[in-house]
Amino acid sequence: MAAVVPVANWLWILVFVIVILIGNGESKYIKYNTTSGIVEGKLNVHLVPHTHDDVGWLKTVDQYYVGSNNSIQGACVQNVLDSLVPALLKDKNRKFIYVEQAFFQRWWRDQSEEVQSTVRKFVSSGQLELINGGWCMHDEATAHYIDMIDQTTLGHRYIKEQFNVTPRIGWQIDPFGHSSVQAYLLGAEVGFDSFFFGRIDYQDRAKRKDDKTLEVIWRGSKSLGSSSQIFAGAFPENYEPPSNTNFYYEVNDDIDSAIVQDNPNLFDYNVPLRVNQFVAAAIAQANITRTNHILWTMGTDFKYQYAESWFRQLDKFIHYVNQDGRVNALYSTPSIYTDAKYATNERWPLKEDDDYFPYADRVNAYWTGYFTSRPATKGYVRFLSGYYLAARQLEFFKGRNKEGPTTESLADALAIAQHHDGLTGTEKQHVADDYAKRLSIGYAESEKVVAASLASLTDLASKTDSKTMFQQCPLLNVSYCPPSEADLSEGKDLVIVVYNPLGWKREDVVKIPVTNENLVVRDFSGKEIQSQLIPVLNNSLSLRNFHVEAYLGKSTSVSPSYWLAFSATVPPLGFSTYVVSSDKQSASISKRRIAYKSDTSQNYTVSVGPGKLKLIYSGNEGKLTKYVNSRSKVEESIEQSYSYYPGDDGSVDLQASGAYIFRPNGTKLIKREGQVPLTLFQGPVLDEVHQRINPWIYQITRVYNGKEHAEIEFTVGPIPIEDGIGKEIVTKFTSSVKSNKQFFTDSNGRDFIERIRDDRKYWNLEVNQPVAGNYYPINLGIYLKDNNTEISVLVDRAVAGSSIVDGELELMLHRRLLRDDGRGVAEALNETVCVRDECLGLIIQGKYYLRVDPIGEGAKWRRSFGQEIYSPFLLAFSQQDGDKWRNSHVPTFSLVDSSYALPDNVAIITLEELENGGVLLRLAHLYEIGEDKDLSVTASVELKRLFVNKKINKIEETSLSANQQRAEMERKRLVWKVEGSTEEPKVSRGGPVDPTKLVVELAPMEIRTFIINF
Repeated sequence: MAAVVPVANWLWILVFVIVILIGNGESKYIKYNTTSGIVEGKLNVHLVPHTHDDVGWLKTVDQYYVGSNNSIQGACVQNVLDSLVPALLKDKNRKFIYVEQAFFQRWWRDQSEEVQSTVRKFVSSGQLELINGGWCMHDEATAHYIDMIDQTTLGHRYIKEQFNVTPRIGWQIDPFGHSSVQAYLLGAEVGFDSFFFGRIDYQDRAKRKDDKTLEVIWRGSKSLGSSSQIFAGAFPENYEPPSNTNFYYEVNDDIDSAIVQDNPNLFDYNVPLRVNQFVAAAIAQANITRTNHILWTMGTDFKYQYAESWFRQLDKFIHYVNQDGRVNALYSTPSIYTDAKYATNERWPLKEDDDYFPYADRVNAYWTGYFTSRPATKGYVRFLSGYYLAARQLEFFKGRNKEGPTTESLADALAIAQHHDGLTGTEKQHVADDYAKRLSIGYAESEKVVAASLASLTDLASKTDSKTMFQQCPLLNVSYCPPSEADLSEGKDLVIVVYNPLGWKREDVVKIPVTNENLVVRDFSGKEIQSQLIPVLNNSLSLRNFHVEAYLGKSTSVSPSYWLAFSATVPPLGFSTYVVSSDKQSASISKRRIAYKSDTSQNYTVSVGPGKLKLIYSGNEGKLTKYVNSRSKVEESIEQSYSYYPGDDGSVDLQASGAYIFRPNGTKLIKREGQVPLTLFQGPVLDEVHQRINPWIYQITRVYNGKEHAEIEFTVGPIPIEDGIGKEIVTKFTSSVKSNKQFFTDSNGRDFIERIRDDRKYWNLEVNQPVAGNYYPINLGIYLKDNNTEISVLVDRAVAGSSIVDGELELMLHRRLLRDDGRGVAEALNETVCVRDECLGLIIQGKYYLRVDPIGEGAKWRRSFGQEIYSPFLLAFSQQDGDKWRNSHVPTFSLVDSSYALPDNVAIITLEELENGGVLLRLAHLYEIGEDKDLSVTASVELKRLFVNKKINKIEETSLSANQQRAEMERKRLVWKVEGSTEEPKVSRGGPVDPTKLVVELAPMEIRTFIINF
């Protein structure tokens, strides 16, 4: 049916055309008036020209930058930035924003001094605004908060160094859901005044449009409250120009948008039509937005490759729309828009103690699959993240090497990997391979830094030219460690330096593969310590041999016979040395038991655990039945199982399960195949339970002497797909806890957020996917509770998890799918590993950790052990004469005063020497308010005792990203008004640092950042 246009509108168009024709009888040069600013009393349309440049997705980061591999996608970031300079020079009123510093800094280094000078003027005048400012636009679901801070700091400090400006706007327009940690920590705490984003649940967006609550004040931290709130705006649609307007102007783009054709001597003259479309779109958005200011994102992925093609049309829109006068159009930036919103003195709706997960863009399309996609990449990034933290500490101890290897390559690789199409697992396979290659190169260089630093610290003879050669074992997880597998019968000893990156003394079990049993372990004083040998089974050896050849390109000539396990005690921010030697007698060999008598008529149980924790297994059924802790008096019935969700193939409604989307088609319990026994290894250091669930799932459960949690190591894969069905593998813990739909998941490894099954805090959820719609990202852990008991599970990498049934927790460990889910990557998530001509589906090995506590006591373990998972012992090996080593080397070391350690509720999350000689220090309080009766209190750190052998000459507190003084950031902070609030409750924060006493106070959940000069 044809649309009916009111007579008044036709008359207006006729008058407009006559005026234009009279004034333009002949074609001539038109000087477009783009000088408009904000006009009071009118609807102001803030036009924000931008490009969104993925740091890897369909093409690698290098391919995107130079514009190669265009058969996949016609995208060249170099063209965007090159063409931007003349376009901005042409009209000083034009504006542009840029985000991804991984690209911008590459481009910047290639520019002449003349171009750099011009760009500095753009930045200084506000024509070019560098917003968000991180190395990439990081993911908000699967990234750890320390990685988010590191990659943001990398970009912010470059911007400060080159332009002396500090980004003030968060611009997370494409990540697939948004976290509370992003809002308060990577928003308010880095000095941002506002935070804009594009992707929220379609049901949530519809409700917010109706209520005019797309823009809110977001308080992401219940501990820091209003002191870390931020103005947060969700876009009405996405991060593109308004829908149904065809305001796209890329050269050779697929979208056929009508230009503003304003030459009356040519056909298709359309100024009145385009102005009307502009005004209509503006009024439509104004009807769902508070105040007389709206923002249009004029651009999208990799646009402005010929920038003038966009600016020419925007010039015309501003000129003719403002001639029309119904609304006011202006070139703008998010900063200008934010200031305009603030100036209205509006009171804004409040969002607190909540986030924007999970995200669905339509019915049956929950973007919760990527929480687990590419689990090997997620595990590698998390391992290297912890390694990078330790490597920077060791680099600081020795002193930054200005000519030799540094940790910078790993910093760059980790920062790029945090991208929202990187760590998420939503990139093409060749891009995932590129991320892994960069990470491997970065690790190799940092490995040299670590080896040189430890050699320098341990060598008494020479601090500058140590001869000790240390080796490390990055494939230790698959029992491959050449230095520990060497034959020690020839008189050489194996020296192991065990480094502890945490700020408190720590005792943990070290496990290394060895080839013989006649071994003894001595500590740095020469005292023999308890050790245990655990046989390496065939399952582990086949896994080892395959992956060594896959990743190193060589076959192994020696296979270990045992794991050697011993308990190491290491001081804070220091190391202890242990020596493994050949001996006449064997170390303690684990007692081996076989259990699983399914043919017996009587039930019997098997107790596992050398200490206070006992796991009780059913000998008949070969499964876990009970968790018993004699210290805490906890006795909880608990079972574990494996299942898989068949991935929907999209045959009904075209929505398949894929890299982004989790779309299950039922659920299948994975039953044991045949009567496979439990194999138990028991000894003085630990007990192990080996279970072969089926031919492609193997599990080892460990209980350590002195520990009160269970460690579960799983090996899953290759997931079979011969039946043509993709599968998503989960493990479940089932208990009697009456959780009443409630469970808790972490936000980026930091705050825990309450989740209620089938419910959302700020809108009524229409349930269409009862499993996928209740999945949440997990970086640290998940727990549930009732009035008596807490059950917690912690993880070693980002995974998806939920509680679909009361008393039950589940984690998704691995995914292998055969269909693309239609979100742009155009590949099925079907990862393989190839050796010679044999390709197998990806095998994942990882760990998760289980603990049951009385109510109120679980936080201590979640927080302290969570730090130990993130920062494991770092092991370095050297073959030496043990006695000579002890006499010629430093056997133990700590940066910290021997009588001091950090409080139990504080962690050092950054200790790094900067290029200018200053030292970057970040201290983080680990607990939320009310989380623990003893540790959710203000803590103090004595810097003089932390740096016991160094004199602090100057200390300056900065923003979280270390690009401005904290006091200056607070002075500039906009204080927003909130609906319905009068006086805000007082928020606890640590006080100023006295330059004489040098004591740092930290309130719950507070992170404080300092630059120190010694």
